[in-house]
Amino acid sequence: MPTRRTVMKAGGAVLLPAAAYATSALAAALPNERGPKPVRAEAPEPFTVRMPIPPTLKPVARTSTTDYYTMTARRASAQILHGAATEVYGYNGQFPGPTIRATAGRRVVIAQTNQLDMDTAVHLHGGHTPPASDGFPLDVIAPGATRIYEYPNRQQATTLWYHDHAHHMESEHVYRGLHGFYLIEDPAEAALGLPAGEYDVPIMLRDARFDEDGSLHFEAEDFQKRTTILTNGRTQPYFPVAARRYRFRLLNGANLRSFVLRLGAGEEVAQIGTDGGLLGAPVPTREIKLSPGERADVVLDFTGRPAGTQVILADDNAGPVLRFDVGGPAYDASRVPAVLRPLPPLGEPDVVRTFHLGIDPQDFTFKINGKAFDPNRVDTTIRRGDTEVWEVTNADTFTIPHNFHLHLVQFRVLSRNGRPPAPAEAGWKDTVPLQPGETVRLQATFAGPAGRYVYHCHLIDHSSHAMMATMEIVD
Repeated sequence: MPTRRTVMKAGGAVLLPAAAYATSALAAALPNERGPKPVRAEAPEPFTVRMPIPPTLKPVARTSTTDYYTMTARRASAQILHGAATEVYGYNGQFPGPTIRATAGRRVVIAQTNQLDMDTAVHLHGGHTPPASDGFPLDVIAPGATRIYEYPNRQQATTLWYHDHAHHMESEHVYRGLHGFYLIEDPAEAALGLPAGEYDVPIMLRDARFDEDGSLHFEAEDFQKRTTILTNGRTQPYFPVAARRYRFRLLNGANLRSFVLRLGAGEEVAQIGTDGGLLGAPVPTREIKLSPGERADVVLDFTGRPAGTQVILADDNAGPVLRFDVGGPAYDASRVPAVLRPLPPLGEPDVVRTFHLGIDPQDFTFKINGKAFDPNRVDTTIRRGDTEVWEVTNADTFTIPHNFHLHLVQFRVLSRNGRPPAPAEAGWKDTVPLQPGETVRLQATFAGPAGRYVYHCHLIDHSSHAMMATMEIVD
C-alpha cells in the first residue's frame, strides 16, 4: 500500500548517507574473491521465442451433467529470460495456468489443492458462481489442503479467467502466476461460424519486474518498474499464423498496467466480445483498450497477406508485445456475422446506489465510500432478483486510475461521465476502468444465489490493500 515513504520516493531520488555510499561503492569496485559473477538473466532478443498457447486441461472424470478436474497450486520453474530459470507460482506448475473449456449449462467441479506454504483462494472472474465457490477472501485453502469448487456455468458463452483471491495476498499471488483462462462455450455461439479450434487463441498480457538473477521481484504499487511485458508468459514472442481469420481472446492479467493495443500501423480490427461475451454486433476499431481484468475478443484477418509478412501487435506505452508471422493460405469457412447476440433492453432499476473509490490522505489506504475492507462487515445488502443502478466515481482526481469489478453478475454500462458508452463497452461487462475524476453508471440484476460476495478495484494491488467491500444477496 502507498505510504508517506513511497510517496516521497516517487517525488525524487533517495539519498544515501555518505558513509553508506562510500561503502557500497568500495564493495562494487573490489574483485569478487568467490569466483566469477553469475550470468545476468536477460530477455531474449525480440521475436525469437514462439508464443505458447496454454494447454487445455482434460477432465479426470465425466458424467452426463458434470466435468471433474483436479488442479494444484505449487511452485514451479519457468524459462522466461535467458541465463536463469524463474520461480513462479503456477496452477499445475504452469505459467499461465491451464485453460478450462466449459460448456454452458454443464457443471464443472474442480478439486483445488494448495501445495504452497501460504493460504490461497480461487476466484472465477466473471463467473455466476455460488458463494462457497466464489473465492471470498477468507474462504481460503490452507497449505496442504484441498477445496472443492463448483461452477454451474449457467451463463452464455464468454471469456473468463480464474486467479487467486486470498485476503491480502491476492496481488502477489496473481503477480507470481496464479492465473489462467476459463472459456465457456455454447451452441448459439458455435452456430455463428466464428474462427474456432486451433484458430481460437487465448492471449494473456501482463507485466513483470525481474531481479538480475531472473527471479520475479514483487513490490506493491511498483508499476513503473514492471517494465517487461509478458505475452502468455514470454517476452515479445512471435506467433505463426496462416493467411486466414483468427479469433484472439485478449486478457489483461496485469496487476496495475492498462494496455492500448494497435495492430500494425493502426489497422482496423473487428472486436466481437468483451468481459461478458459477444457484443451485439462487431465493432470496427483501431485500438483495443484493456484495464486490469478486462477481456476483449477480436477477429484478425490475415487473408491475402503474402507468406513472410510480419505484423506487430503493440501497446501505446510498452511497444511491441507480439509479432504475427504469416505463412501460406489455409482453408477458412469462418465468418464474422453482422449480428452477434441480441442485447435486450434494460428495465427500470429497483435501487440506485453511489460509490466512491479513493485514497485516504490521512493514512494512505485505498477505500470505497471512505471505508477500508473489513471481511466481517457487510457494506451493501441486495435483495435477490433486484435490478440496481450503481454510480461509481474515481474520487482520486489527480493521477491515480482505478477500475471496478463486481463479483457474481455481469452489468451493462449506461453512461460514462454522462455520455453513452463507447461501442466496445456497450455489451455485458464485469470490470470497467475509471480514470481520475471519472464516473460510470452501471446496471445489473442480482439473480444469483444468496450469500456474500465482494466488489473491488481490480488494479489488484489496490484491492489487496483494502479497496474492496462486501455485498450480501438476501432472499
